[in-house]
Amino acid sequence: MADGLDWESLTEATSGAVGALVSTTVLYPLDTCKTKYQAEVQSHGQRKYRNISDVLWEAISTRQFLLLYQGLGTKNLQSFISQFVYFYSYSYFKRWYLQKSGAKSIGTKANLVVAAAAGACTVAVTQPLDTASSRMQTSAYGKSKGLWETLSEGYWSEAYEGLGVSLLLTTNPAIQYTVFDQLKQRILRKQSSKVMPADTKSSPAALSAFSAFVLGAISKSAATVVTYPAIRCKVMIQSADTEDESNKDTQSKNPKTMVGALSSIWRKEGFPGLFKGLQAQILKTVLSSALLLMIKEKISKYTWISMLAFRRSVLDHGLL
Repeated sequence: MADGLDWESLTEATSGAVGALVSTTVLYPLDTCKTKYQAEVQSHGQRKYRNISDVLWEAISTRQFLLLYQGLGTKNLQSFISQFVYFYSYSYFKRWYLQKSGAKSIGTKANLVVAAAAGACTVAVTQPLDTASSRMQTSAYGKSKGLWETLSEGYWSEAYEGLGVSLLLTTNPAIQYTVFDQLKQRILRKQSSKVMPADTKSSPAALSAFSAFVLGAISKSAATVVTYPAIRCKVMIQSADTEDESNKDTQSKNPKTMVGALSSIWRKEGFPGLFKGLQAQILKTVLSSALLLMIKEKISKYTWISMLAFRRSVLDHGLL
């Protein structure tokens, strides 16, 4: 653009980040229960949690429900930054591809590449926050430390534990947003054929809240099922080491590689262990992603108007 900023990408990024902030806060207790359940790898006779409801009941019965919110600030920071970086990168790369190729719409293969590239940019920026958040959530109730203390308690390289798995998991949002974007374009094409094109350039086209919620749920479910074994390995690698004295002989320190995590799961839980917590993961991520995308779609028009007003103000004052 003439002023040097990609305002449409900035609008997408801001809308996505706000949606992430709301959905993360609303669903955080469920996220903590899910993460604690996924992080535990024990043989069947030694399991502390038989299902995710055991984690919730433990917090309620010990009057520590509010501690399910430990690490919320770090998680919100990580979610806001990661979604801002992701949506900005995704929108920017997609627009760049369309300009270079001269195509009117982006195909599935190109969409996957663009989404994966955006995911890689996001991981590079937010991995330390992701690691700190997982450690806080899996710490014993009341034992969670602050962000700086969590990151500095070991070598700084440990803040990037699980980086390889995180890069692999860029396929998750790539699959999710490719499915979502393709379904969204089909719906919008049908809608555009029924309305007059007079206002087409006033703001980006948006889905209804219900349509965005449903498409968000469908796309995230597909992505989660495909990538779940890697998701569980990542949680294990990043989780806090247990401080339970009774488990010292039965539970070794957390594996630091995906191969080590897979080996531990296979040895102690067998093949079903690769998908332990899948239902909880789908419930949390589907609700989170669907809520995020619903909020993003609903506020994108107002964000676009705000960005245009801000841009006009900046240009009027000669700042760009």
